[in-house]
Amino acid sequence: MPRLAIFQPDIPQNTGTMLRLAACLGVPVEIIEPAAFDVSDRNLRRSGMDYLNNVTITRHISWRAFESWRQESMARLVLATTKGAMPYADFAYRPDDIILVGRESAGVPDEVHEAADARVIIPMQSGMRSLNVAVTAAMILGETLRQTGSFPAISLQT
Repeated sequence: MPRLAIFQPDIPQNTGTMLRLAACLGVPVEIIEPAAFDVSDRNLRRSGMDYLNNVTITRHISWRAFESWRQESMARLVLATTKGAMPYADFAYRPDDIILVGRESAGVPDEVHEAADARVIIPMQSGMRSLNVAVTAAMILGETLRQTGSFPAISLQT
């Protein structure tokens, strides 16, 4: 199953939205700290609502701790970045990929760029800087799940 990694999140509402997305899609989440806020249910509840009980979250105390875990798991790191080399829909995703999104305010440092196995970009109109990080995560996770056949089974609500 693909995973979503959130690098040092700045805004609890965006993080809560991504956690809700992950809960609905059955995607585990890696939070790479430090965050700019206390990563607690209280700070994430407004946007994550009651979905937070349905997402698997692993917190890593630092980039180095996350990277050590990732190296052991042998997972490929796919970075969403405005400095991407390939449009996200043209990239060939694998079921064990980790999709990494950066901080809302600053993206990720060079060290993280260098560690990424791939860098993908969402094509946008000229002059636009970036999409909201939760929107970015949704678009790239959707494509990853589509390509890998990893969407949850459809459950019809009655």
